Amino acid sequence: MDLISREISSGDKSIEFQFGKIARQADGAVYARMGDSIVLVTVAGSKEPMLGLDFFPLTVEVVDKMYAAGKIPGGFIKREGRPSEKSILTARLIDRPIRPLFPDGFRNEIQIIVSTLSVDMVNPSDILALNAASMALAISDIPVEKMVAAVRMGRLDGEWIINPTLQDSLLSDLDLIVAGSSDSIIMVEAGANEVDEELMIEALSRAHEAIRSMIASMEEIAKEIGKPKREIILAEPDSELKEKVISIATSRIREAMGGSDKLAREEAVSVAKKAIMEELLLEYPESEGEIKKLLYSAEKSVVRKMIVDEGIRPDGRTLGEIRPIDCEVAFLPRAHGSGLFTRGQTQVLSVLTLGTASEVQRLDGLDNKESKRYLHHYNFPPFSTGEVWRLGTPKRREVGHGALAERALLSVIPDEIDFPYTIRIVSEVLESNGSSSMASVCGSTLSLMDAGVPIKAPVAGIAMGLVKDGDKAAVLSDIQGVEDALGDMDFKVAGTTKGITALQMDMKATGVHIDVLKSALKQAKDGRLFILDKMLSAISEPRSSLSAYAPRIIAMSINPEKIGEVIGPGGKVIRGIIEATGATIDVKPDGTIYVSSLDGEGGEKAKEMIEALVKEVMPGEIYLGTVVKTTTFGAFVELLPGKDGLVHISKLAKKRIPTVEDVVNVGDKIKVKVVEIDEKGRINLTAIDVEEDK
Repeated sequence: MDLISREISSGDKSIEFQFGKIARQADGAVYARMGDSIVLVTVAGSKEPMLGLDFFPLTVEVVDKMYAAGKIPGGFIKREGRPSEKSILTARLIDRPIRPLFPDGFRNEIQIIVSTLSVDMVNPSDILALNAASMALAISDIPVEKMVAAVRMGRLDGEWIINPTLQDSLLSDLDLIVAGSSDSIIMVEAGANEVDEELMIEALSRAHEAIRSMIASMEEIAKEIGKPKREIILAEPDSELKEKVISIATSRIREAMGGSDKLAREEAVSVAKKAIMEELLLEYPESEGEIKKLLYSAEKSVVRKMIVDEGIRPDGRTLGEIRPIDCEVAFLPRAHGSGLFTRGQTQVLSVLTLGTASEVQRLDGLDNKESKRYLHHYNFPPFSTGEVWRLGTPKRREVGHGALAERALLSVIPDEIDFPYTIRIVSEVLESNGSSSMASVCGSTLSLMDAGVPIKAPVAGIAMGLVKDGDKAAVLSDIQGVEDALGDMDFKVAGTTKGITALQMDMKATGVHIDVLKSALKQAKDGRLFILDKMLSAISEPRSSLSAYAPRIIAMSINPEKIGEVIGPGGKVIRGIIEATGATIDVKPDGTIYVSSLDGEGGEKAKEMIEALVKEVMPGEIYLGTVVKTTTFGAFVELLPGKDGLVHISKLAKKRIPTVEDVVNVGDKIKVKVVEIDEKGRINLTAIDVEEDK
């Protein structure tokens, strides 16, 4: 196959797709380029379905090649190893809109690999990779029901930008990624600076317009060069067995579904399903796995009909009702800040630790960002759902939920110059029955306020759901686990009273219309304000002072040319200050200095010593100095650390004196005034009439 190159428009940018030159043994391969950012996306699928699976085996891997940015990997090994957090989030970004495109019962293993080959620090590679993945699937012989495309939206000075540069994104009050098909939106990911709902809807609408245009162009390419689609055998249940399960299970599962307690409800449903299983195995002894799947489908159908037809949720709530909320701060006595947030049977403990500037997270990635000072980590232990599994490194879900909560609070975190601390929050999920990521947002806000961090506004989060049955649809507030698992949409919204700070939407169906999102956003705002009111009843504003156990950090700024005087030869001066005060000192190249100490007193002393080192001596100023050297012609007096001036013998006293030592000796304290500083920087002093001048 010869090289084929095609371009499509994506907002004001263009994407170049190349086919047929490299990675030709993959089922589909696309070399995609925007500016000098380049990704290679390959897709491969097994020829036969994987037996015994009850899920679609799709994996997406993003491999960031450090050479893409002209870098060598950090550490000892100097080879790309485990994926970075950014790679994991990009893989999730691709997986989420791609997965719903495959039909139910698809069991052939599919693997999508994204290799980032070049980054230009202007055009983000994540959106490029998502579009290339969709294009690779479209030209392959792997059947998908629809094609998707994606754009990033930004907003500068009130103007919308489609696919902004990395630099523009930093200045934008909205960073919105939207993926969709030609007729619906499938995935949304956003961080925002308190953007209101109307603006968000406008951004979503503009994004979908651009997506439709892109898909039209991509479909033309697929028709031109795409392979014929292979035949796939879908895993489908036996029709007779399916009908039997539905007839037996529907009423019994419906009866067991009542009750607001998650564990009791799950136990009742489990008992009913076990009894049905035993009955059916007598007639269908070889179909245990298939019966389990059909019972799950029956449970799903029961829950959906309860919600859509009866307006009843599994725990008895109305569609817009929020579960009972309890908030507590200062839960841990020695933590710098802590908040316990409980909503129904979802409970999260968020614990905050303040650190110095030297404790920022160092980043070893493809972009120019070298560190970050605000970190949010989310942990989901097995006991939170009463289960057992092996503990290990954070799973992709935990990384994703942590990043979402971090994004939700980022816009309200004070600037480093105003609050010069590294901030780490760990959200421990203690109980989970849905919406644990949004509970971690609420718990984190409580911990920030408990710690005395001067956040711009408190943030709350809520997870919305959608259940569709034919032409009927119901939007649910504060979804619980069963509604998430059996519903069609998971729509998380975080924000302040003023507007949205983070947004994430995933569809299990093939998409959702913009009108449904508009309704969900309005309902989410009502729920968010209700939750914020509950949180503020526990703590109404950030505490006026930090915890006694938190470090005290003082930020100061000096002339960068004076940094050498603070450091001293071989670090001698700064080490002396640290030893004398017990403080920790971080000096930045721009002249910013962070002085931290546990008791505050040592920090103030260190600050005074640094100020003395960099203070400029001015003519007319009076100092109580120390004589450091005497000569036949005068005495040298130290005014400030490292700064000496000369008092000529004629300026030591009003009358003539035979020797300097008749008036002063080394080590004596003497009050002097600066007469002048000559062109060589030499300081001339006088000790005559200083008292009167003062």
